[in-house]
Amino acid sequence: MWDQRYATAEYVYGTEPNAFLVEVRDSIPQGRVLCLAEGEGRNAVYLARRGCSVLAVDSSPVGLAKAERLAVEHGVKIETVCADLAAFDPGEGQWDAVVSIFCHLPQHLRRELHRKVVKGLRSGGVFVLEGYTPAQLKLRTGGPPTEDMMMTLADLKEELAELQFEHGTELEREVVEGTLHTGRGAVVQVLARKP
Repeated sequence: MWDQRYATAEYVYGTEPNAFLVEVRDSIPQGRVLCLAEGEGRNAVYLARRGCSVLAVDSSPVGLAKAERLAVEHGVKIETVCADLAAFDPGEGQWDAVVSIFCHLPQHLRRELHRKVVKGLRSGGVFVLEGYTPAQLKLRTGGPPTEDMMMTLADLKEELAELQFEHGTELEREVVEGTLHTGRGAVVQVLARKP
């Protein structure tokens, strides 16, 4: 599905970084950053332009090829890995930041991935997340079609209990990210740090 979605010259989610990521940019260390479900690379390239060493992981080789092209266009280097997030291992204590922007998985897989994320962060490392809440199903402006793949702040506080939340909120905002994310969106935003 994702290869087919990305198989166009257009960057379907745009080339500009996610607005929440930009909002919290000063909280992201300029070290090693892991971008989950990175797709066409807009967030990875933004972070690389800010001096981070970025690994972009996605299950779509088509999306990652576009991410690499976008990096070249901006004169930066990113590393890419094509992997299923259900099987991907971020290691232990390796990342200064992990970024998860609209990374939607079935709940049981998301819980397991978040367990790995906490383990993968270094002490002082941050986790940045924005995703759709179940309220998004009524707005129909993007995101997965089932509630099982959505998340709430309460879910995330439970899944990321070992992290200290510096920002956590559910809200509606205008999401303008390419042709596939445009309109009012019901989102959850998190910035959390590993002690």
